[in-house]
Amino acid sequence: MGKRIISQARGKGSHTYRVRKKAFIYKVGYPVMEGEIEVIKLIQSAAHSAPLMKLKVGNKIFYNVAFESVYEGQRVKIGGSEPSEGNILSLKDIPVGTRIFNIERNPGDGGKMIRTAGSSAIVNKIYENSKVGVTMPNRKEVIFNQGCRATIGTIAGEGRKQKPFMKAGRMFYKMKSKGKLYPRVSAVAVNAIDHPFGSGRGKRIKSKVAKRNAPPGRKVGHIRPRKTGKKR
Repeated sequence: MGKRIISQARGKGSHTYRVRKKAFIYKVGYPVMEGEIEVIKLIQSAAHSAPLMKLKVGNKIFYNVAFESVYEGQRVKIGGSEPSEGNILSLKDIPVGTRIFNIERNPGDGGKMIRTAGSSAIVNKIYENSKVGVTMPNRKEVIFNQGCRATIGTIAGEGRKQKPFMKAGRMFYKMKSKGKLYPRVSAVAVNAIDHPFGSGRGKRIKSKVAKRNAPPGRKVGHIRPRKTGKKR
C-alpha cells in the first residue's frame, strides 16, 4: 500500500506540516473610519518580510506595513487628500507619479497588494471611468477602482535580500516560521511513491495540465487554463 504524497499530507494538517499560528497574529488592514493616526509601536513579525506598525485612530487599533523612515510617535492621516508619506488615501486623491504600497483590490478589503519589504508601486494614470492605472514593480499596469485605498511611500526593509542566509539551517527555520515547505525537491527527482512524476524511469519530462477538479495528490503540474489561445 502506498503512502500520502507531500501535498496530501500538508493539506491534512498533521503536526509535521502545521503552520505556527503565533507568527500570524498580526493582521494587516485599514479601518473604515478616518482621522489622524499615531504610530504606537514598530513590530517584527515572523510571518512578514517587512516590519509592521501598530497604529491607533480614535479608539481603534490596527496594523499596517511600515514605511521607510517611520518612527514611533509619528502622526499620519487616514483619509483626506494630503499625499504625505505614511498617509492612507483613496487612489483618486493620490497624484500621478506617487509611490504607494498595500493597495486594496476592492474598496474596503484592507489592502492585498504590494506588501513585501522594499517594494512599492507608482500611480500611473487616472481614467475617466472611475479607474486608476498603477504600475507594479514588474512594470505591468494594473487597473483599480478609484475608491481603493493605499499607503503613500515605500515599504521599509529594502536591503533584506542583500544579506544571504549562508546556511541551509537558517533558511529552514525561516521557512518554518512562515509555514512554508523547505527544502523543495524537484518532482521528477523523488521516488514514484512520493509523487506522480517520480521515479528514475521515463525522465523525458513533458508538460502536464492537471484537471481542474483533480483531488489533492493528482492535481500536479500546470493549472488547467480557463481558455487557450491569444487574448483578444
